[in-house]
Amino acid sequence: MADLVWSDGLLDEAQTARDDVAAALKGLGLPGDLVLTGASSVVGALTKGDVDLHLRVDAVDFSAAVALLEETYRAASLDAWADTLAVFEIPRPRPTGLAVTPVGSAHDQRFRATWRALRRDPGLLAEYNALKRTAYGTAEYEELKSAFFTAIVERSADS
Repeated sequence: MADLVWSDGLLDEAQTARDDVAAALKGLGLPGDLVLTGASSVVGALTKGDVDLHLRVDAVDFSAAVALLEETYRAASLDAWADTLAVFEIPRPRPTGLAVTPVGSAHDQRFRATWRALRRDPGLLAEYNALKRTAYGTAEYEELKSAFFTAIVERSADS
């Protein structure tokens, strides 16, 4: 757990990052809804200390938004890119990532459902934190985290 921190100390900084990036995106003429996501958006979550942002754009604007972002920011997590997901690094003092999805896409729904559930359900948040404590920094971490998030999405689809 040495590399992990509690989100509580990052919440204000993460919100400021969201506000600053929203202003920058508006300045670029990018449409969409920018939301704070990831562990730094959840009170009581363990995080590696980064800030995650999610830009939700209309499906018809997705390709143009990604193209403009590619001209402006460095592409990141290329292995995660898909037809409905692009990821960028935002230059800030604290590592900041920007995921872009079309509104209503599977990636959009996954981001929204998982973090909403973690904000609302203390038991689920405790499971997430336990996963972070035991698996963060291991080769299996990303796979375990993905499976955990998939289970959350499946549960939310059933309700």
